[in-house]
Amino acid sequence: MRGRFDAIDLKILAELQADGRMTNVELARRVGISAPPCLRRVRALEEADVIRGYRALLDERRLGFEVTAFAMVQLGGNSEADLAAFEARVRDWPQVRECHMLSGEVDFMLKCVAKDLTSFQSFVIELTGARNVKTVKTALALGQIKNEASAPFDITD
Repeated sequence: MRGRFDAIDLKILAELQADGRMTNVELARRVGISAPPCLRRVRALEEADVIRGYRALLDERRLGFEVTAFAMVQLGGNSEADLAAFEARVRDWPQVRECHMLSGEVDFMLKCVAKDLTSFQSFVIELTGARNVKTVKTALALGQIKNEASAPFDITD
């Protein structure tokens, strides 16, 4: 995948990860090309779904979400229909900020936020009662050591 990006593309991606709000003119200046070809490259990266969107990174705690927790979910069955039904249900829960399908004993790991422990407990009751959910194990996050929102590539390699 990386082989199809040249050094300019990688510089564009690195700069946009650092500051997605900069103007095209500023981006072009930082990567060392003129604005029109820079805009064409950005649009090509967007059309190829390499750049999937732009958003503000918000501090969940400052918005009143005091609890971050992880829920490890094991389903009762793993047919395509079972997996699709659970995935659709997960998309409807606003508390679930990330969902990863896993190999091994646990089928899914959910990163969840809640205003408080009571709200999280209510969500866990709903999750546990969801169709085809066999077990749910939870762990409260005591602190966050790293939260890197950017892709891990070094533009020099």
